[in-house]
Amino acid sequence: MASAPVSAVIPCFNCAETIERAISSVVFQTLPPAELLVVDDGSNDRGETMNKLTILRDRYKDILHLEIISLNRNSGPSAARNAGWEAATQPYIAFLDSDDAWHPSKIEIQHKWMDENPGIALTSGYPCITKPGEPVVPLPDRWPVREVGRNILLFSNRFHTSSAMLRRGLPYRFRTGMNYCEDYLLWLQIVFNGHRAARFDLPLAFLFKPHFGSRGLTRDIWKLSKGEMAAFRIIDQEGLISSPLRMAITAYIFLKHIRRFLITFLINSRHGHPDA
Repeated sequence: MASAPVSAVIPCFNCAETIERAISSVVFQTLPPAELLVVDDGSNDRGETMNKLTILRDRYKDILHLEIISLNRNSGPSAARNAGWEAATQPYIAFLDSDDAWHPSKIEIQHKWMDENPGIALTSGYPCITKPGEPVVPLPDRWPVREVGRNILLFSNRFHTSSAMLRRGLPYRFRTGMNYCEDYLLWLQIVFNGHRAARFDLPLAFLFKPHFGSRGLTRDIWKLSKGEMAAFRIIDQEGLISSPLRMAITAYIFLKHIRRFLITFLINSRHGHPDA
């Protein structure tokens, strides 16, 4: 079977309930990646995750090279993604979270375009929130791709990890120990160090829960905002932006935080969630 020179990386922690959906979405790509690296980030569910991974690896062994990387202890998604990145052998890396899924045409579309545009180091689509079992809508033959520069990325994270593809040789990694906006920080470091990035106006990934506003996520909104502030503090320390600009962005993030909180409060109130 033909494959794309892409290493797919899935970080995984106690993911026995969702990992089959994620892996299946990789296996049944119209142009599958050359390898899939699933990084078990120290799961402690009495072997359920590892048993499931082993079953799936054996099930698909004639279709896709699936390698299981087992970390000794839980270190967070950044460390797990980095472990997969380091083990990857292909010139492109594509990330997928264990509770998300890919559109069947994701790799074929994204790799073909990046191969034809060698000056672009990072691309992403946008995530589509859906429900399990919903039919997949075919993507159009033509699609807009827009370059994302520094000014756009300053005010909005335009890249989603589960739909991102980047060139393996980039000299950056996800920041370990950072559990919120570690992906945003990586995109900022890539773009502000002079690499070009672009975004497909296509739903290349599927999410099965909202970004924020659902039950149990209200308390995470402030952590998300603090993560954004931390990302800009780091690129300020690295000399990629000025301190006055960071202060202005911090004020903007605080205003976004108020908006997110109000949206979440209204959603939870409407559905009677106790977080409201």
